[in-house]
Formats: sequence, structure tokens, C-alpha cells
Amino acid sequence: MSSSPVIVSPIVLVPVKNLASAKQRLASILDQSSRTALAQAMLEDVLATLHGWKQRPEVAIVTSDPYAAKLATAYKFEIIPDPDNPGETGAIEMATRICVERGVDSTLVIPADIPLIQAWELEEVLKHAPAEGSVLVPAADGRGTNAAFRRPANLFPLRFGNDSFKPHHAAAQATGKRCVVLNLPGIAVDVDNPSDLQHLLSLPGETRAQRLGRELVAEKLM
Repeated sequence: MSSSPVIVSPIVLVPVKNLASAKQRLASILDQSSRTALAQAMLEDVLATLHGWKQRPEVAIVTSDPYAAKLATAYKFEIIPDPDNPGETGAIEMATRICVERGVDSTLVIPADIPLIQAWELEEVLKHAPAEGSVLVPAADGRGTNAAFRRPANLFPLRFGNDSFKPHHAAAQATGKRCVVLNLPGIAVDVDNPSDLQHLLSLPGETRAQRLGRELVAEKLM
């Protein structure tokens, strides 16, 4: 029996945790229903950008969240079920194993809370991707990792969290393969805490998350 052909195009993986309990670090300024609505808006901003990316590779949403699954279906993206919902790190470990089993050449992991992401930035990541190695895009504060490309797909494990960039960079360099660090303005903007949200709302733009965030903040101030 012949072996399956190697898929040379990358797969974009978007891990989505349970949105019903999303963004706990915004609890000081938003109630849970508002936090959930904001997380849903950010996710749709990300998926809409992916959908509009003309040269996009395959996209898979790694989730067990009903709203995320509904959006993925609407945009005709694959859903990799995540019934255990162990968080971003566990979800990506599981999805990476599936990609490797399929013979996928590379993965590009992006979070669901970067609503200013632009298609040209994703093109930049792929343009700079080494034949073997990685591309990392840090968050604006330099602490988090807001995009991670790996070729091969399991070149090193991804461990997400508040201070993931330095460990990711060290792990990438430890492979002995080339690691490219790109600073991209839209991908750099994530929302984890109140100052992040204030920063997002202060920037020009009318994304779903920005419009909703401005409404929620205005209501709070009334």
C-alpha cells in the first residue's frame, strides 16, 4: 500500500477555549456576559481576516466551544474537536499530533484574541518562513507569542502563557534551525487585561471587537 503524500502547505491552527468563561482578567471592568461577547467578537475578527486571505492555506479551529464551532462552520474551516478543553497548550499539542499524522509539513498557530490581525501580516510570516525552522511574532509587550510557525510541524513544543515568547525563542534556537522573529503591528495587539483593552480601543479601526469594546466601556461610564 502506498504511503500518503506529504502535505507541503502549512495548516493554520486557531485554538479557542471555552468562551463562556473567557477573559477572566477583565473581570474588574466587565461582567462575564460582556467578556464572553468581547471574546466572541475578537474570534470573529480573526476568522474573518483568515477567510478574506486570498492565498490562505488550510485553516483548522481547535475547539469544543459551540460558538467557535458555529463560526468555523460558517467560514468553512475545519474543526479539530477539543473535548478535554485543556487550554491552548494542550489543544495545540493535540492538534499538532494530528497534523503530523496527516503528513502536514508545517503549522502556523495564532490565538483567537488578536482582532487587528491583517492578511498581509500572515503573508509576511510565510514569506520569511525557513525551509526548516520557525517564525515567531511577539505580542506588543514582548512577553507573549501571538504567532508561531514551525517547519516541521512538531519542531518544538509550544507552551502558551503570559511570558511565552522568551521560552519559545529559546526552544526554537535549541533546535539548531533558523528562527525568524517578526514584529507585526496588528498581530502584536492582544487583549488579556484592562490595559490591553484600553490600548485596543485607543487604536484606529472599527473591528467588531473595537466597536463592541467601545460600547461596553461607554455603558460602564454612564
